[in-house]
Amino acid sequence: MLAVESGVVSHAGVVAGRGTVTVAHRDGLSSTYEPLDPVVVVGDVVTSGDVLGTLRARDGPRHCGVRACLHLGARRGAAYLDPYPLLAGGRLALLPLG
Repeated sequence: MLAVESGVVSHAGVVAGRGTVTVAHRDGLSSTYEPLDPVVVVGDVVTSGDVLGTLRARDGPRHCGVRACLHLGARRGAAYLDPYPLLAGGRLALLPLG
């Protein structure tokens, strides 16, 4: 998985049993990626397109089944944001519920 924007890794580890990476960006936003097997550590400086880790298939049948799917989060301070408008024309694939 690649960094969407330059920044500093503020978290690389496991949350709720899933590998996650969070990057703090200069504009005050932070982006979080999961589920990953991180290859970065806290304090690493990354640029847009740098590898953060390997996307993993979730364990067991979940909404993504056994295939891998990325969960991308965006936050400004304590406020969670919809990351889609921040991707500047990036492609989004939604899966049906159920």
